[in-house]
Amino acid sequence: MLELRPSCENCQKPLPPASTEARICSFECTFCASCVDDLLQNVCPNCGGGFTPRPIRPAASLARHPASVVVVHKPVDLEEQRKRIERWGGQDPAKR
Repeated sequence: MLELRPSCENCQKPLPPASTEARICSFECTFCASCVDDLLQNVCPNCGGGFTPRPIRPAASLARHPASVVVVHKPVDLEEQRKRIERWGGQDPAKR
């Protein structure tokens, strides 16, 4: 089951469970749409994968299986991210 992390790993923007701004990679690295689009350019700084919108857990299920409250804060190293983007930017994540 997805953790539904509470905020963007980079900028700490709140991403509540019903947020349509949350983006995740296949390892559940969690970032806001602005960071993914403007800074990361769809290249995860942790694993190199791409991002997809995080699903919204229905309220009834959220009551039984609450979202995580554990904050992961790993600000992006801009120089390292530039290198990742040069290597993988614009490339389909399935072919990285």
